Amino acid sequence: MTLRETFRIVIAVITRPSLWKTALVVGRRLVPRRWWTHRPFLPVPPRDYVRFRKESYYGDPLAPFEVDDVLKYLVWVREWKP
Repeated sequence: MTLRETFRIVIAVITRPSLWKTALVVGRRLVPRRWWTHRPFLPVPPRDYVRFRKESYYGDPLAPFEVDDVLKYLVWVREWKP
């Protein structure tokens, strides 16, 4: 995920307070444990996982995430009842 994609998604979430808690929960689940012990030494999801999600959703592992798709996912997570 590029810095530009990340920035656009963060701005979109910041402007929607109803998604803050959900975004934090999802972010915590995606970040590997002890992320500071391996490269890139940042709290980001594994690159292979991001490529898999892009390929399974867009059909292309190099496609950029669309902000609306991320927001729809967060709403779905928030509203999903097991």
